[in-house]
Amino acid sequence: MTEHKQNKKTNKEKRDGLKIIYLLGFLLAISTALPSYVESSYINQFVDIRFVSLFFIAANLATFFAIIFFPRLIKKISNYKTTLLVLALSFISLVCMSTAAAPWQVLVSLILLLSSFCLVWINMDIFVEGFSVEKHVGKIRTVYFTFINLGWIFAPTISGYIIKTWGYRPIYLISGLILVPFVLIFYRKSRNLKDTFDYKKPEIKKTFQSVWKNKNLRGIFFMAFILQLFYATAVVYVPIHLTQSLGISWSSLGIIFSIMLVPFIIFEIPAGIIADKYIGEKEIMTGGLTILIISLCLFFGVKSNNVILWAAILFFSRIGASLVEAMRETYFFKIITVKNVDLINFFRSTQPLAYIFGSFLSIVLIKYLPLPYFFLTMAILFLSGYYFIYIIKDTK
Repeated sequence: MTEHKQNKKTNKEKRDGLKIIYLLGFLLAISTALPSYVESSYINQFVDIRFVSLFFIAANLATFFAIIFFPRLIKKISNYKTTLLVLALSFISLVCMSTAAAPWQVLVSLILLLSSFCLVWINMDIFVEGFSVEKHVGKIRTVYFTFINLGWIFAPTISGYIIKTWGYRPIYLISGLILVPFVLIFYRKSRNLKDTFDYKKPEIKKTFQSVWKNKNLRGIFFMAFILQLFYATAVVYVPIHLTQSLGISWSSLGIIFSIMLVPFIIFEIPAGIIADKYIGEKEIMTGGLTILIISLCLFFGVKSNNVILWAAILFFSRIGASLVEAMRETYFFKIITVKNVDLINFFRSTQPLAYIFGSFLSIVLIKYLPLPYFFLTMAILFLSGYYFIYIIKDTK
C-alpha cells in the first residue's frame, strides 16, 4: 500500500514537472523563433549575401564544439545550473545583436546566440526525459513539441510586423525580454527541476563509437541530420529566396510562415500516439520524408510570387517535417535514458552540423548557380534518408 502510494506520488510529480516544462518550452520557443527567420536578412545588411553563409558556418562550428563539451559541464554543476548559465548568455547575445554596428560585432553576437540557444534546448531535453514514462514517450515528446511549435507559430507574424514598423533590431530586444518570465518561472519552480540523476561520465570517443556501431542510433542520427538540413535550408535561404528573388514582402512572409507551421500543431501528437500504440515509427517517418523531398522540388520549380500558393507549398512541406520530427523524437528517446546525456548532446549536434554542411554547399552552389538549385540538390541528397529509415528497427 505504501509503495503504491509512493508510485502514485512519483507519477504526480512527473506530471507536474512536465506541465512546467511544457510552459517553459512555449516561452523559450517564442524567444528562439522571433529572430530565427530574420537572421540571414539582418546579417545581409552588414555583408554581401555571399558571406552570410560564412557567418552561419562560424557560429555553428562554435555551437558544435560547445555541444561536445557540454555534458562535462552538466555533470559537474548540474543541468539546472547550466540552464541558468546559458540563459544568461542568450540574453547578453540578444542585446548585443540589437546594438551591433559592425560585421565583427554581428559575428561574435551570432556565435554566442546560436550556441547558447542550442545548449538550453539540450537542457530542456534532459528535463523532459527525466519526467517521461517509457510507455508514453511518443505522446509526451509530441505534446512537448506541440507547445514549442505553438511558440514558433506566433513568432513569424510578430517578426513581420516588427520589421515593417521598426526594423530588425527591436526583434532581438523583444526576444530577450521574453526570457525574463522564463527565468522567473524556472527559478520559482526550482524544487521540481533540481537534478536527481547520476549522469554517466561523458567520453566523446566512446559516444561516437556507440552511435556508429548501433544501427538504430546511426539510422536515427542521420535522419535527425537530414531534418536539420531541411530546417537550415528553410530558415536561412527560403526567406532570402522569397523576398529577394520573388519580391514577397516581409509583412506577407510573416503571415505565410505562421500558416506553414500549423501542421506541427495538427499532426505531431496524433503521430506520437499512433507510434506508441499501433504501427511504430518507420512508416510515419517514410511518409514524412517523401513529402519533404517533393516540397524541395517545389521550392526549386515554382517561380510564381503568389502568396497563397507559397503558403500552401510551405504548409505542405511542414506536414512532412512534422511527421519526421515527431518520429525522430519518439524513436530516439525510446531507445536511450536520461542518464545518457552524452548521447542526447551528440544527437542535438546534428543541428549545427547540418547548418555547417548546408552553408558550405550553398557557398559552392550560389557562386555558380541561382539559389533555387540549392533546394534541388537538397532533394537529391534527401533520397539517402530511405536507407537510414530502412536500417532501424521499429519499437513496435
